Amino acid sequence: MTPESPEKQHRNLTRVREYLDTGGMRAARRMLNGLHPAEIGHLLESLPRNQRALVWKLLEPEIEGEVLVEVAEAVRDDLIRDMPIEELVVALDGMELDDLADLLADLPETVTGQVIESLDTQDRERLRQVLSYDEDSAGGLMNVDVVTVRPDVTLDVVTRYLRARGKVPDGTDTIFVVGRDNRYVGSLYLSRLLTRDPEELVSSVMVSGVDPIPAHAPTSQVVWEFEHRDLLSAPVVDAGGVLLGRITVDDVLDEIRDEAEHSLMSAAGLDEEDDMFAPVVTSALRRAIWLGVNLATAFLAAAVVDLFQTTIDKIVLLAVLMPVVPSMGGVAGTQSLTIITRAIALDQIDRNNARGILRKELAVGLLNGLAWALVVATATYLWFDDGRIGGVIAAAMVVNLVVAALAGFSIPLLLRRLDIDPALAGGVVLTTVTDVVGYAAFLGLGALILL
Repeated sequence: MTPESPEKQHRNLTRVREYLDTGGMRAARRMLNGLHPAEIGHLLESLPRNQRALVWKLLEPEIEGEVLVEVAEAVRDDLIRDMPIEELVVALDGMELDDLADLLADLPETVTGQVIESLDTQDRERLRQVLSYDEDSAGGLMNVDVVTVRPDVTLDVVTRYLRARGKVPDGTDTIFVVGRDNRYVGSLYLSRLLTRDPEELVSSVMVSGVDPIPAHAPTSQVVWEFEHRDLLSAPVVDAGGVLLGRITVDDVLDEIRDEAEHSLMSAAGLDEEDDMFAPVVTSALRRAIWLGVNLATAFLAAAVVDLFQTTIDKIVLLAVLMPVVPSMGGVAGTQSLTIITRAIALDQIDRNNARGILRKELAVGLLNGLAWALVVATATYLWFDDGRIGGVIAAAMVVNLVVAALAGFSIPLLLRRLDIDPALAGGVVLTTVTDVVGYAAFLGLGALILL
């Protein structure tokens, strides 16, 4: 079963909601169990908790496990909280091992133990192999269900072997070629298997230039490999070159989507796994932490302003123009911060090019600072008929935009060195720097020149 087009999916989900509102449980059950697990997961995340519980009860047990893979962690926890352990074990029966490994990491140990014991010996060993790797590594992302052949057999033998198997794992575009010690030696594309002479040996048809991905490689490297090598699947090997499993492009797309959601939500101090319909108190507590951090930085900026209270009392016009400099610095700094954070994520910045990037960002900050300082100085003079105030705000803007460029460059690198996600904390730190420097430069120059 494959997901339908977005338009049909929207219509289906609208009909399910209508059935729930009108009490048409039988029709809702029929409709729900005919949808793709991803569509059901989307529906569950879009429903309030009381309706979500009702929809969950309408699902057939054999598809519950696949649906659990598709929902956010907070929603998953909500769904399984009241499920008997026996029912949960049944729901997870027959799942793909890589999906099962993703779920088990978030389940209670009692459930994990029973699920593992319910598997046959081969699957149990394969699952333990996947679980032994970090979830953010190639080993944690891989599927251990692979098809392998020897290099010294003919394509005709391979074809007969596949027919005897009866089925191949979903998403198979490549058969991996291994030696007798199960070491990876090459890849046999199905397209070549179908189009070349059946009497040719696998060794003469296989591609040996496709480098496998080490099991301990981070997921960022996996994404890079698929993006730059245009892969549909890739072999995963251990340190000795022994084939462990494969990664397919659908796994990588899921990883890219998760990373995009993480970056978006982290910018506001939120978690992409949060439930949109979580209780009010729970959501408020999660957001309160970030609001508290922001409040502390706001008080720091206010303390800087307070240092120049006498200056503001004497020259009231400074209070009118005071927000301009920090605001411009914040925007300029955010631009640099975003560029550097992206470069870190794509592994495009290192010691060899860091100085050149810093010089470029400082030059951009200086150029923009001079250009907009001229604009602001002219506008201020025309507004207040005071050239000195225009000069003060122009000089402060140049200073703050240069400092903002420096901060936007250095903050992500510093946070990465401290093992802190730049997407999570970079914005707050940058805002503090541009506010403090902006107010200090503007009010300090005002006190120096105008008094």
